Amino acid sequence: MFLAVDIGNTHTSFALYQNDELLGHWRVTSIISRTEDEIAVQVGFFCDHIGKNISDITAMGISSVVPNLTIAAQRMAEKYIDKNDLLVVGAHCDIGMPILYDDPGAVGADRICNAVAGYKKYGGPLIIIDFGTANTFDVVSKKGEYLGGVISPGLETSAADLHRRAARLPKIELEFPVKTIGRNTVESMKSGIMFSSVDSINGMVQRIRKELDGEVIVIATGGYASLIASRTPVIDHVEPTLVLDGVRIIYNICKGR
Repeated sequence: MFLAVDIGNTHTSFALYQNDELLGHWRVTSIISRTEDEIAVQVGFFCDHIGKNISDITAMGISSVVPNLTIAAQRMAEKYIDKNDLLVVGAHCDIGMPILYDDPGAVGADRICNAVAGYKKYGGPLIIIDFGTANTFDVVSKKGEYLGGVISPGLETSAADLHRRAARLPKIELEFPVKTIGRNTVESMKSGIMFSSVDSINGMVQRIRKELDGEVIVIATGGYASLIASRTPVIDHVEPTLVLDGVRIIYNICKGR
């Protein structure tokens, strides 16, 4: 059984696989002070949920953009799982995909995982939009090259920043209002944040398509993928576990499996 971990700035996701079969996936809040034993308790609970035990895990892969939590997850693997079967994904890994970024080491592990998993599932050319703390657009060519992408503020980041910078603007639920024209402050904020996000997705995909000179497959992933995909025709597929799938695929590539 394989454990994939995706550590982000806001949330950490876990998935358990039996060979290529996804047994279950879960998401928790990323807490930078969390210890290896606390992570093990979480993983043990997830294993119990599917009728397994943490001792059934034989290998583990990590994608992380939070160094402190990377260390805690590595220590958890050393303590509870065979550390010789641990892989931390990064640009140093032989992922079978050329990275054409100016500095390949600057590409986040989650973006690498998205690109590899997306291309394996759908081929290219491909745009993967990951809705997280930041909205990232990762572009893969028809030949399977990682071309680069776009980074913009995510929904939660935009809403929190607006609330923080304007004393009279409240915190809001991230959901679409019934109408574009808001009749109160909350509805006006929901409209501005949610519909402007959809419009920016539509516009950015159109720009990238022009640079690629043709049609392109668009995949959405991340916490708000389904919500946004329901409001725009440019997203072809929603893949909630794309990063985690990429962790497993890259582990198999690097381990020659």
